[in-house]
Order: sequence, then structure tokens, then C-alpha cells
Amino acid sequence: MKKQETDSAKKASKAPRKPRTKVLPIIKNDPWLEPYAEAITGRHQDAIAKEAELTSASGSLSEFANAHEYFGLHRLPTGGWVVREWAPNATAISLIGDFSGWKELKKYAFKRLDGGVWELKLRPADLAHGQLYKMLVHWPGGEGERIPAYARRVVQDENTHIFSAQVWAPEQPYKWRHRSFRPDTKPLLIYECHIGMAQEREGVGTYDEFRTNVLPRIAADGYNAIQIMAIQEHPYYGSFGYHVSSFFAASSRFGTPDELKALIDEAHGMGIAVIMDIVHSHAVKNEVEGLGRLDGSYDLYFYGDGRREHPAWDSLCFDYGKNEVLHFLLSNCKYWLAEFHFDGFRFDGVTSMLYYNHGLGQAFGGYGDYYNGAQDTNAITYLTLANKLIHQVNRHAITIAEEMSGMPGLALPVADGGIGFDYRMAMGIPDYWIKTLKEKKDEDWHPTSIFWELTNRRADEKTISYVESHDQALVGDKTVIFRLIDEKMYWHMMKDDNDMTVARGIALHKLIRLVTLATINGGYLNFMGNEFGHPEWIDFPREGNGWGYKYARRQWSLVDSEELKYKFLQAWDNAMIELVSDIYNFQALPVRDLWKKDDDQVLAFMRGDYVFVFNFNPAKSFDGYGILAPGGSYETVLSSDNPDFGGYDNIDVTTEHLTIHDPLYAPAGVEWLKLYLPSRTAIVLRKK
Repeated sequence: MKKQETDSAKKASKAPRKPRTKVLPIIKNDPWLEPYAEAITGRHQDAIAKEAELTSASGSLSEFANAHEYFGLHRLPTGGWVVREWAPNATAISLIGDFSGWKELKKYAFKRLDGGVWELKLRPADLAHGQLYKMLVHWPGGEGERIPAYARRVVQDENTHIFSAQVWAPEQPYKWRHRSFRPDTKPLLIYECHIGMAQEREGVGTYDEFRTNVLPRIAADGYNAIQIMAIQEHPYYGSFGYHVSSFFAASSRFGTPDELKALIDEAHGMGIAVIMDIVHSHAVKNEVEGLGRLDGSYDLYFYGDGRREHPAWDSLCFDYGKNEVLHFLLSNCKYWLAEFHFDGFRFDGVTSMLYYNHGLGQAFGGYGDYYNGAQDTNAITYLTLANKLIHQVNRHAITIAEEMSGMPGLALPVADGGIGFDYRMAMGIPDYWIKTLKEKKDEDWHPTSIFWELTNRRADEKTISYVESHDQALVGDKTVIFRLIDEKMYWHMMKDDNDMTVARGIALHKLIRLVTLATINGGYLNFMGNEFGHPEWIDFPREGNGWGYKYARRQWSLVDSEELKYKFLQAWDNAMIELVSDIYNFQALPVRDLWKKDDDQVLAFMRGDYVFVFNFNPAKSFDGYGILAPGGSYETVLSSDNPDFGGYDNIDVTTEHLTIHDPLYAPAGVEWLKLYLPSRTAIVLRKK
């Protein structure tokens, strides 16, 4: 070898090696993701880089996410007031309100600071608790009244229906009674609810009514979490709370901020976590009430191009690439946790955020659909940072993604290469049940299909399983019970009425709910009233129904009546919730497939010491039906045929079941468990 070549080789051997990129656990645990490692790692690095950029001065996301402490209206330690707003396109801003006769006065004019920030300082006597205010914003070529972006209280005039911000500074701040609450998530059992429609009277319910009348029902039903819709202020009640105008204001339709705090405090005292349905996927288009053109520009918080308006929702899309927008949204997450003691969030419309096309009209048939460049990396970065922040503020907080595309890693820890949600909604399950009820005859319900749909999920991500949420009950659709029974609910729900359509509906309602709950790997969700088969749909006041509230309420008197069959479904729901609640970490127990026979329509599986057996057959009852299970003695702990649940008492729940040895199956460690399985029934056995 020539000397020159030898020297070159020595130099090469001493040259620093390029550091090897760490393989993220999400890729290690799923070999099918290896072709997309560069995209996954790139997203992960994007979030790390953005976090470093945002926290370079503060040191942490939690310290960074304090925009709500700077912007908006605040009382100063001296007793005076300060108002700040980010409005770079404004040329002048004045505070107007009932204190100024709604006129522009010099003493209420803001000063412009650096970075497009405006500030107004006032004496103690210039503002008072309860007064109404807005900003009058001037910009090149125009002006308009605006509600501050960080307003913490917004109210609507009963006569004019105009919204205004309100000074909310009570002399005595709310005193929390339960400060050390920690959610129970083993398993997480969610009762989804809406404050305004939680009462029976035709009207809008209140925080106090919910706390007094509904919370005790939820506690008695055994649910350990409530997920509240429509908390953030929204101009149109019929939007179900999904067209938000004021992101830091709890809806005043239902009462005061302190009354919401009292509700959350009371829930914590009952052992119930409170999850907020947070909307960061879009915002209302309204300009006077919302953020649409707060400073006259079109691109302050939202995209200024063709991406500004959501093509399906008639709303505006946030520009997640702007640091000021990240500051606003991240601070919003921290605000609700710190100020109101919410225990976490269900993020609405996550699919819409993840994709440039909002996931509209896309099938998502393979992994390539998640890494083809059609993903909004800025939105993915925001969601990753939001999850990281939320768990910094409260390490026991719960985050849930409403997401239907199935993007891998959504509910994986950020450190593993995921986006950081604790759970994702299993949105395919309610779709499956609706499709089954609409398109299949009872004799075509196949256990293999049911079991696959309920257990087909990523092993490393937890899901929230559910039969129906509020979505399945909205006007234009039907609840599960209404699909099963339809108009006969109006005439044949008396206890002594033996209508066969009602009997079928009640039987299948019970089976559908139990098999969905029994196969969870994270949590279970039920929408308010559906546990007892609340009739009809949800239809909020609108022009098409005469602005009526007939279908925007819950008829609790139906389940309270001893003469109606709704109480059977309620009792069944209570029993199955109690069953899984009493099995610690039920959601983490492996689901062991024992038996699936489509021609018999019989399904059996095991979790821990519990065997769940379902006979979906509409015509056949089986005596001495054999399934293969671990050898031993079994006792019945739950039967849908119990008369308390609307059954016919054909199953003797006192019978002890001893398995029968079969040398053919001995090597597998299973024996024959012989059971009586009436048509359309479910039983749960426990191995003694």
C-alpha cells in the first residue's frame, strides 16, 4: 500500500463517526412502519425543535403557556386594571362599554407596544365587577366592535341577543374543597353529557341544575368520569358547542364561572373526573363575537389563503405554524386545567387537523396514507406539544383524541415517537353497530365479525370504546334503541306489554352494550340517557323546529317510572358497569378468544377469571352448549335474562358449572364448559 493511501486510511479511522439516529419505539414495535421511519422521526424532531424554540426564554412549556395571564383583562395588585390584546393590524383600539355609554372616550384608548401588542391601564374606579365591555378596533380602511380574544366571561343580552364581554372579578374567589383529586382510569368509564340539555324541562339547563340533579345519577350509575360538551362560549346554541367564539370563556348560558367550578368540585368529591370537550380544530366565522377579523386582517389566528375556511364545517382553520397561535392554544389548555381544575380534554376534530384535506373523502386503506405528504406537520407539532404541556401541568390528566383515520402513534407517549394522547376514540365501533342494525338481518349477525371489530386495534394504543355518543343521536340519525324499536317506543314500553319488537330491542340493546364494554382496552363511553334507552333524537332549537326545546332535553321521568321498561335497561347498565369496576385494571386484562361459531351465533371470550358468553341467535336456545375454557368450577355473576333486566328468568344463576375433561383438548389446557344459552342472552361466569 502506498504511504499516501496509508495516511488517508489513518485519518479516516480517526474521523468522528456520524451519530446514529435513535430508532423510536413506535418503529421498533411495528416493523410495518419501518418504510416510514424518516417521516415519523422527522415529525418527532419537528416537535422537539419547536418546543426548544418556544421555551428558549421560559425553560418549559408550562412556563411558556401563560398568555392568558398577560393578555386579556386583569386586576392589578394596586387595585387598578390592565387590558392587553395582540392586534398587529390595528391602527387604534379603545375600550367601550356601559361605563362609557358605549362611546369611544380618550381615557379608554389603548397604547401600542412592541410586537403588535396593545395595552390599556385603568384606575380602580374605571371598571367594576359585572360591567359589560368590548373593544372598538380601527384598522386601515375600517373599524369594528370586537370581544377580546382572552375574555374570560362573555354574556348575551336577552333582548338584543348581542354578546359582550363582562368584567368578572368577584370579591371572594371560589374556594376549592377538593384539591388533590386523582382520576380513576382502571378502567375509565365516561358519561358524556351536555349541561344545557341535561334537564327535563323544555329550556336550557344550568351548571347548578346539573350539579344538583344529574351528578348524583351519574355517581349512582357507577361512571367515574364525565365528559362535558359545549363549555367554551359559542354564539349559536344549536352548534352543540363546536363553533367556538371565546376560547377562554365558560358558556354563560349555563351560569357563572363559579357555578361551573362548584360543579367540578362536587364531581371530584364524588370520585368523578371531569373531562372537557375542547375545540382547537376550528373556530366560528363570526367577526363581532369571534376571532375572525379581530384586528381587521384575515390571517391573525387563521390561514389567510384558500385554507382559511373549512370546506365542510363553515368555520375558520387555525394557522398552527404561527408561534402566536401556538401561544394562544397552548395557554388555553393550561387555563382550563389551572383555573377550573378540569382533569383533561377530549380534543374534537383531530382528523381535520392532521390532514391538509381534513380527511374528507379519504379511505385511509394503508400505512402510506399517513405518510404521503398530505399531513399538516404544523398541526401534528401543536397536538404533540399540547399533550406534553397538559401532562406537565397535571401528570394525571386525561387526553382523548376524536380521530377516525387511524394514524399510528396518536395515542403513544411523545418519548416513544407518538403524538401523546392517552386514548383515541374507537370511532369504527359505533359505525359498525349502525351498519349492522341497518343492513343485516338478525340471523346474519356473525360473532367472528363482532369480535374482530371490537378487538381490532393497535396493541400499544389505548382506545375509548362506545356503542353511541352524541353523534349517533343527532337529528337526522337515530339512537340504537330507536333503530331497534322505532315508533313502538311510544306505545309499548309498559311493563306488562309483551310486544315482540320491544322485547327484541331490549335484548339486543343489552347484548350490544355488554360486548362493547367487555372488550375495552382503555375505557368506555356512554352518552347521557342512552344507558336507559332514551327515546328519539337530539334536535336543538332552530328555525326548522320553531325554535323549540322538545328534543334538546333528557326525560329522566321515563327511567324513574316503575311502570315502564326503561328501568330494565338502566339496571342492566348499572350491573355491567359495576362488574367491570370491581375488576381492578379490567381494561388491561388480555382478551382470550374461547369460542366463535357463526352458524350458531355464539361468542365466548375470557378476561382474567371471567368468561363472557353471548348467544346472538334470534331463534335458537341451546341446552348443554359446550365451549372450551380453562378447567375448573364456574359461577354465574351476571345474566341478561334476569327479570330485573327485562329477562325471562330462564337461567338458573345458582348453578355451579364444572368443566368436563376431554383428552383431545387436554394439551391446550381447556375443557368443555356446558351451558344453557337462551336466545338473545348474555351471561358472565367467574372461575372459582
